[in-house]
Amino acid sequence: MSLGTERMLVEFGKSNLIEKARQQPDKVKMVLDKVKTDGLLPTLEAVFTKLGEPLPLGYCNAGQVLEVGEGVTGFKPGDRVASNGPHAEFVCVPKNLVARVPDNVSYAEAAFTVIGAIGLQGIRLAAPTLGETVVVSGLGLIGLITAELLLANGCRVVGFDFDAHKVRLAREKGVEAFDLSLGTDPVQAVLGLTDGIGADAVLITASAKGDEVITQAARMSRKRGRIVLVGVVGLHLNRADFYEKELSFQVSCSYGPGRYDDDYEKRGHDYPLPFVRWTENRNFQAVLGAIATGRLDVKRLITEEVALDAYANVYGNLGGRSAIASLLTYEGAADDATAVRTGAKLPARAGGGGEATLAIVGAGNFTKMTLLPALSGLKADVKYIVSASGVSGTHLAKKHGIAYSSTAYEDALRDPGVRAVLITTQHNLHADMTVQALQAGKHVFVEKPLVITEDELTRVLAAYRQGSTSVVVGFNRRFSPFIRKAKALLGPAAGPMNIVITANAGAIPAGHWTQHLAVGGGRIIGEACHFIDLVAHLAGSPVTEVLASALGTHPALNSDNVTVVLKCADGSQGVVNYFANGHKSYPKERIEIYAQGRVLVVDNFRKLEAYGFKGGAAAMRGRQDKGHKAQFEAYLAFLRGGGPPPVPFEAVVNTTMATFAAVKAFGSGGKITVENYMGTVPERA
Repeated sequence: MSLGTERMLVEFGKSNLIEKARQQPDKVKMVLDKVKTDGLLPTLEAVFTKLGEPLPLGYCNAGQVLEVGEGVTGFKPGDRVASNGPHAEFVCVPKNLVARVPDNVSYAEAAFTVIGAIGLQGIRLAAPTLGETVVVSGLGLIGLITAELLLANGCRVVGFDFDAHKVRLAREKGVEAFDLSLGTDPVQAVLGLTDGIGADAVLITASAKGDEVITQAARMSRKRGRIVLVGVVGLHLNRADFYEKELSFQVSCSYGPGRYDDDYEKRGHDYPLPFVRWTENRNFQAVLGAIATGRLDVKRLITEEVALDAYANVYGNLGGRSAIASLLTYEGAADDATAVRTGAKLPARAGGGGEATLAIVGAGNFTKMTLLPALSGLKADVKYIVSASGVSGTHLAKKHGIAYSSTAYEDALRDPGVRAVLITTQHNLHADMTVQALQAGKHVFVEKPLVITEDELTRVLAAYRQGSTSVVVGFNRRFSPFIRKAKALLGPAAGPMNIVITANAGAIPAGHWTQHLAVGGGRIIGEACHFIDLVAHLAGSPVTEVLASALGTHPALNSDNVTVVLKCADGSQGVVNYFANGHKSYPKERIEIYAQGRVLVVDNFRKLEAYGFKGGAAAMRGRQDKGHKAQFEAYLAFLRGGGPPPVPFEAVVNTTMATFAAVKAFGSGGKITVENYMGTVPERA
């Protein structure tokens, strides 16, 4: 346990709303923007749901490999390893965040690997050379490790802290350490030790709210010195301090190159060693090597070893502890059950052939903020929530009275009491999970999209043909009261119509998983499918032709600034403008319908304006409602009462194929014909 980091997180969790807002001014601005577009109540619901999320603590562990995932090489069951991961008996860790532990290094020592890499990466950025004077400001766990690694590098190391015990530990290793609680002036101390020249480099490993630490670092540096921030301090820099000495300042990013890069961390794509010598994984290996050879002694930093069952002894008094590092130990055989009984009552009708007992797969934002609140209001029978890590799933299960939290999808599929699974995972998992559920005889609800490739669609169609259960995709906007009223006003014989939908979707980072074609499918497949489906639904006719154009002269296939032109079988036309380059203050979604000399406008699912209709009864205003609750109400009614599913599977397939056609169209510049769905949905056996 890194007590400084974990104390900061626990104290943040205990702080009130005002204190949290003061610490996160950027998040406050996001909340205010959301109020303008979505309204006050939906925003407050989202904020309180987010604040109620649990945060798993811990990020350094060591143990034994139990299983190796598909495609992982270099590791086998039984290997001793150190890894990034939360405090837990079992962790599932990507291969680039795992390093093998040398035989002469104990698990207790190896547990320092990840936190040691934080200090090592700061050193690499400072690039010290033999004989240079380097200051370490803050002699906590990271500071002490940093100081010892600098000594091993042949540097003269000066350290500062307010804790006499930490200062004494540093001195024992040869650091010229000073206790600031005695009134020592750190700037004068460094200048005195260097004959007025100043330090060659300063590594800040302290945590402080004010700007004094960064100011002192500048003042104690020599001309053209280097300052690297590893910790967290105030950053109101004095230009004169940096200008006159031409100082370099850099913030260190955690464990090293690869950090926060999903391709590296989650998908296992390593950086080539000749071009990126020290990645975060290679930093892990270097720390373990230093421990193995005795150049880094972490045993002396262990204040205590605490059994997992006694974790409250440490966490209950974080603020009053002067410990360096506490180790959580896991003794005896671990419980390898994949499902946890929460104590909530089992669904009253679980196992009833016509009942709607559900399993939810995925515990992300959609499940937290939309799915579970809607199902709770409908008193749905939810028996399982399945999540990859188990932390968020168990929290949500307890909060919403769900009997089981599991990390194994198979638990829900094997349970005869589960009638339907609701899949809300990342998009690349939808196809396989849908196929497995159909083969297990479960009804399937998939939060859009159904699939992200044509090959996946083929597999789902094959499983659907061989089974007897339904597949529904969460095209919730069909069920919005504003869309339902617009549909009713148009009438059953509205004839061909023009529909224009503009989605001011907003920008998301290029590295976000939804932008990755192999994971999220890109935002057109992953999100714009909502609006393609809505065009077909309003027209009451499937899409037959697609044209599309993306912003720029050479748009990528994951472009999120796209105009899609749709032609329906009845002659209706739809234009979907899906844009990511707008401003947050403008409404997110606007639907315009032109038919029979009349116009309907749905503004951000908060207002319906009608032109050409008699009287004022056609207009409608209210709280933003995108149809989620009504969608799940219709789905539960279908499961309980039978009849056709609320979104026909033919419509799901047509929308999926039209979405694929849109990406092909802006990639090729030509018109794409969408096959008639009757030719693509095989008849069931």
